[in-house]
Amino acid sequence: MSALDAAMWSVGAYLAVGALFAPLFVTRLVGRIDPDAAHGSWGFRLAILPGVVALWPWMVARLIRGGEPREHGPHLDAASKR
Repeated sequence: MSALDAAMWSVGAYLAVGALFAPLFVTRLVGRIDPDAAHGSWGFRLAILPGVVALWPWMVARLIRGGEPREHGPHLDAASKR
């Protein structure tokens, strides 16, 4: 097996896992990351599907960490100190 064959196999495997994970994520798990997305339309879910296929490791990591992300910035930090 050449290096190119190995690279193509790796990319194919990566995308295959993403293609298996994405339908489950967009139909049932997206609400665990973003509660507003849980009420998204089917059009929204179809729009995020390719991104989930490509970025599935980050989506899995977000699911494992749980909770909503906390944004940090000088304005939000100053407002939260009041």
